[in-house]
Amino acid sequence: MLQKLAPLLIFIVLVVFLGIGLTLNPREIPSPLIDKPMPIFSLPQLKEPDKTLSSNDFLSKVSLLNVWASWCVACRSEHPVLLDLSRTGVVNIYGLNYKDKREEALRWLDYYGDPYTKNIHDLNGKLGIDFGVYGVPETFIIDQKGIIRYKHIGPVTEDILKNKLLPIIKKLQAIG
Repeated sequence: MLQKLAPLLIFIVLVVFLGIGLTLNPREIPSPLIDKPMPIFSLPQLKEPDKTLSSNDFLSKVSLLNVWASWCVACRSEHPVLLDLSRTGVVNIYGLNYKDKREEALRWLDYYGDPYTKNIHDLNGKLGIDFGVYGVPETFIIDQKGIIRYKHIGPVTEDILKNKLLPIIKKLQAIG
């Protein structure tokens, strides 16, 4: 009797797991770095390679860290949203230029505009790995103490900015 019911039980278990999987949001990949200090680093700036940007530069203010590259098609779609946010002055936006040639990244910023307060040039991608970057674009909210409070995978849209990022940023700034 059990042998006849086994295929049905296996089928039911598979349907339950499939149903659970379909309810998950693929953009919400849990990050082990949430509520932990950002990686300690000091890397050259994109525009001024003789100057560095370090994790200490993120202290004392809420910041947005956007991981991008000139070769990233999705980065192009989020770029106007970042430009608009930058014009408001609500939060400092730092760029993490990921595995990109400096000349191509600078040309891209000249052409599309530069929303970033400063850019980190991560040519070999080591800092991106330290941040747990899966791919570009990714965006992090970092609080005044250098703690990563939120990670968004994929392009930032107007909706995501308005309904996810800005409420978190404003809440952290109010705690200040």
